[in-house]
Amino acid sequence: MSKEITINQKDIDQVYQRLNKDAESGGYHLNPDVEFVKDLISGLLVNEKRYGYRACPCRLASGNKFEDLDIICPCDYRDDDIGEFDACYCALYVSTAALNGERSIHSIPERRPLNHEDRAQVKEKIQKPTLGIGSLSKPVWRCKVCGYLCARDEPPEICPICKAKKDRFERFI
Repeated sequence: MSKEITINQKDIDQVYQRLNKDAESGGYHLNPDVEFVKDLISGLLVNEKRYGYRACPCRLASGNKFEDLDIICPCDYRDDDIGEFDACYCALYVSTAALNGERSIHSIPERRPLNHEDRAQVKEKIQKPTLGIGSLSKPVWRCKVCGYLCARDEPPEICPICKAKKDRFERFI
């Protein structure tokens, strides 16, 4: 029988404050529903005690950190989900439009490959050394203000370095 893991409110509140500060300083936003966010944080902390890392509480973690690297919060799918659906899969992170109530948050389809073999193929592909710029899987965006570079499908809403808006980014590669 498994031992019940308890998380105290003080720890949840401390993590909330740190996550919120880190999110905002990096150009991200936590869901405006604070109680919802604290419930997710409780799940992250349970997973941290259970597995030793903060696996997304909305996904089934294997307990093998290497297999779960893509779902350790913030997960690998966050930026694409926010860009396309205005929130990440678990809705911990939201777009500016969702934060301001201009867009509603709704269910998001799972981007993570569902079976172990497909995930293994993705991880293997990522770990192989790149042969050159032409083999990049994502475009590289450059902030025209500070030079920050990021590789993702779309530029971030806000530059995590200088806080310039999305329209100040250019496709670099």
